[in-house]
Amino acid sequence: MTGKAKSPVASHRARRQRQGFVRVEVNVRREDAPLVRQVASALSDPVRQAEARAVLRQRFAEPSHVSLKALLASAPLDGIELDRSRDPGRDVDL
Repeated sequence: MTGKAKSPVASHRARRQRQGFVRVEVNVRREDAPLVRQVASALSDPVRQAEARAVLRQRFAEPSHVSLKALLASAPLDGIELDRSRDPGRDVDL
């Protein structure tokens, strides 16, 4: 024997890694654990994964980062007065 044999757990994790899976550990409240397991199950099920991803992305994905210029360009400006009067205000004695 040239070295230690891999443990069954290490073999399983290596196989899952080759399949594209990543091990993730999260801490949740006891009452949320079944829900998190169901979500993970849906994401790994080939039949349900597309729908599960779409629902989760729609609800929890961060909004895309839009530049200030693009945000201002898309803002509705109807009825907003953009001209300022050139009134310097009141006189001040210094």
